[in-house]
Amino acid sequence: MKVQQLVSEGPVSSVKKRRNRLRGDRALPYFLVAPTLILIAIIMVFPIFRVFELSVQHYDLTRPQEFGFAGLANFKHILFEDDMFFGTLGVTAKWVSLEVVLQLVLGLIVALLLNQSFRFRGLVRSLVLVPWAVSGVLTTMLWTLMYNQHIGVINDVLKRLGVIHQDIAWLSNTSTVFGSIVVAELWRGIPFFAVTLLASLQSIPSDVYESCEVDGCGKVRKLFYITLPYLKESIVFATLLRAIWEFNSIDMIFTMTNGGPMNMTTTLPIYMMQTAILKGNYGYGSAIGVITFAFLMIFVLIYLKLSRSGQDD
Repeated sequence: MKVQQLVSEGPVSSVKKRRNRLRGDRALPYFLVAPTLILIAIIMVFPIFRVFELSVQHYDLTRPQEFGFAGLANFKHILFEDDMFFGTLGVTAKWVSLEVVLQLVLGLIVALLLNQSFRFRGLVRSLVLVPWAVSGVLTTMLWTLMYNQHIGVINDVLKRLGVIHQDIAWLSNTSTVFGSIVVAELWRGIPFFAVTLLASLQSIPSDVYESCEVDGCGKVRKLFYITLPYLKESIVFATLLRAIWEFNSIDMIFTMTNGGPMNMTTTLPIYMMQTAILKGNYGYGSAIGVITFAFLMIFVLIYLKLSRSGQDD
C-alpha cells in the first residue's frame, strides 16, 4: 500500500513543483521591474496627479488666506477672462509651426546631400550632429553673443556685406526678436531631422531608383514618387516628436528673451512657468498646464489620424 501511495503521489508532486516553479519564473520579471515602476510612479505619475489636483485649487503663495477648493474657477478665468492666455497660445502655434516646417524642409535637404557620395562624408556627417549635441544653455550663450548689438558677429558681418548700416538689437527689437530665436532654434533642430531622415534614406533599396531611371524618371519624380513615400513613417514620427518638443520648449526662449519684448516670445510653457514659479500662483499655473496637456493630446490624436488616413489603400 505504501509503495502504491508513493508511486501515485510521485507524478502529482512533480507536477505541483513544476507549477510552482513556473509561477516563480513568471513572477521573477515583475519583481525585477518593480523598482523601476515604483521610481517612475514617484518621479512622473505623482507630479502629474499633483498638477491636476492643484488646478482645481486656490493655491497662490501671495494669498495664503484664500487657499482652498476652487472647482473650475481657474479654467473659467483662463478661457473667458485671461487675454494673455490666448496671446501666448497664438505665439506658441506660430513658433511650433514655423520650427517644425522649416526644420523638416531644411533637414530633408541636408539628409539628401549627406546621402550622396563625396570625400570626407563621414566627417561631415559627424559635424552636422554637433548642434544637436550641444546643450541648450551653451547654445543660448553662443547665439546671445552673436546677436549682441555691440560685439555680435552677426551685425559685424552684415555691415561688412553692406546689408545694414547700423547695429541692430536683435533680441530687443520687436520686429526682429521672433525671427532671431527661430533661427537660433533652427540651428539646433535641423540635425535631428537630418540624421533621422538620413537613416531612412539609407534603407531605401537602390534597385528601386535604378528601375525608376530605366523608366525615364528625373530627380523630381524620384523625390516625390520614391523618396518621400519611403520616408513617410520617419517624417510622421520625427515631426510629431519635434512638434511636442518645440511646444514644450522653454530653455532657449526664456534665457534669450524671457518672453519679451512685450510678450512677443511668450509661449504657453513660459507663461505657465512665470505664473507658477515666479509669481507663486501654483493653482492657476497648474490649470494652464492641464489645458496645455489637453491641447497636446488633441493635436497628437488628430495628427496621427490624418497621417494614417489612406495608409490601407
